[in-house]
Amino acid sequence: MTTRHTRYGFQNCMGAFFQMDTANARALLPSHLEPIEAQHGRSVLAILAFQFTESEVGAYDEIVLAIITPPRVQPGVPLPKAAFFPFVVGTSTTASREHAMERWHLPHHPDTLEFAFDDDGDTIDLRVCGGGEEVLHLSVAAHAFRPVVNAYHAFTVDEHSGRPWKVNIRMDAPHSEHESERGRLALRPHEMLYGLDIAEVDPIPFREEWYRAGVQVFDELESLETP
Repeated sequence: MTTRHTRYGFQNCMGAFFQMDTANARALLPSHLEPIEAQHGRSVLAILAFQFTESEVGAYDEIVLAIITPPRVQPGVPLPKAAFFPFVVGTSTTASREHAMERWHLPHHPDTLEFAFDDDGDTIDLRVCGGGEEVLHLSVAAHAFRPVVNAYHAFTVDEHSGRPWKVNIRMDAPHSEHESERGRLALRPHEMLYGLDIAEVDPIPFREEWYRAGVQVFDELESLETP
């Protein structure tokens, strides 16, 4: 049986990992998932932003807020670089929201957001606004870029049936990663961030990542329900 792949081309993908309150992380996760702690009482918030140039629904920008969780280990399959539960996604087009909700069961902020990326070669800076109000401001610094193919897991839940899913994702692009704490995050009170205790999120990331132009490939969804 041939596995169906869904391909997204991007100009940039910027991301950073931040410590957050573990009680808040657990409240954002479904019951079958647990957060990974960076230290006792402090779990991990991942914020990822994409400039998609190619997809089934055209070009668009996207912001993903996710809790880092343990991956699903399979015999003979390499461990992914990280496993995510996205608890909210925001995009710049209606078509991209509808596509991601239908195809991947990703929970989305219902309104169109405005994205402003600024890439000076050493730092990539992003401001996301919604309804004329700033949602977040994220900066990520560059390190040495090298070509990689990195694997990830993403966990989602169908909002109507409650059915849990997993999807394997690969990133194929020049990649920079470091822990030099050069990046910064500012979160603003906004309805998109409902449920996240923004006062308990560290403003300085303990890890920063940057993928330059490349592709993101999704495998087919895998049900996590017991037969």
